[in-house]
Amino acid sequence: MAQFTPSGKSGDLKQEDDKKTSELVVCLGELLIDFVPTVGGVSLAEAPAFKKAPGGAPANVAVGISRLGGSSAFIGKVGKDEFGYMLCDILKQNFVDTSGVRFDSEARTALAFVTLRADGEREFLFFRNPSADMLLHESEIDKNLIQKAKIFHYGSISLIHDPCKSAHLAALRIAKESGCILSYDPNLRLALWPSAEAAQKGIMSVWDKADIIKISEEEITFLTEGDDPNDDDVVLKKLFHPNLKLLIVTQGSEGCRYYTKKFKGRVAGVKVNPIDTTGAGDAFVSGILYNIASDQSILQEEEQLRKALRFANICGAITVTKRGAIPALPNKEAVAQFMLEATTI
Repeated sequence: MAQFTPSGKSGDLKQEDDKKTSELVVCLGELLIDFVPTVGGVSLAEAPAFKKAPGGAPANVAVGISRLGGSSAFIGKVGKDEFGYMLCDILKQNFVDTSGVRFDSEARTALAFVTLRADGEREFLFFRNPSADMLLHESEIDKNLIQKAKIFHYGSISLIHDPCKSAHLAALRIAKESGCILSYDPNLRLALWPSAEAAQKGIMSVWDKADIIKISEEEITFLTEGDDPNDDDVVLKKLFHPNLKLLIVTQGSEGCRYYTKKFKGRVAGVKVNPIDTTGAGDAFVSGILYNIASDQSILQEEEQLRKALRFANICGAITVTKRGAIPALPNKEAVAQFMLEATTI
């Protein structure tokens, strides 16, 4: 499993020093195996072979933050099987606190087959009937771990089915009561929801609780039932709520837009030759949360926020140049080197 450890052994001690100055980010949700085609631009049916890679959006974010030198922990459930043990080991190898990970003896670790077709569309095939991550119970939530966090990050997949839905909502209450900054990435996966209506209702059910939301253009169109994702009025009137500190709209290679109560703007992306877009959004989230955990004033200072978003854009860009999610996440040194070399669009 050496291929999944952070690159640059000489940086490990410095990474541990960095963690002392970075507040804890706790991520809750799914941890699974992504199977990615060994060649690009094909459908799942056309793929000649697949390579396994650790994944799951909240777990990706936890690893991404740690790779950058931040402090992170993961709460979730995997199967008491070889894939589950492997995934937990990968988190540990990446310095992620795994005290919140639980193992289920009845259900298997989730699997997902993911590809980026030649037409640019992503294709997913999930094996969760049910998978272990869906069976996390409220009683298994590590309350003390959440209470230590500065930021509590989550998605929407854990809101689809009970018991993990109830566990998620309980964790959200604990985080709110503990004064955590609540970070939400809906990470829409329609194939996992009973219907489009259920997905929209489920995603929006916790919308007003979040302090930070990261959303894609496609998700804006879905949640607003077809409105223009590039229209600031649509975003501000339909998606920006009174308690929100920061709303980010990711735009792939074009960068991102940001909205706060005081200011809004756009940060350009960077040019790369993409190989696999799996995990790019999670790398972006890692980049921005790592910066906010280190310095919360970023949420009030526009220039500082723009720098942090530039950093996050680069995290996403580096990730698409390799296959898989966790294996492709950059460390801080890689981002710094990229900053020197990158050409702004």
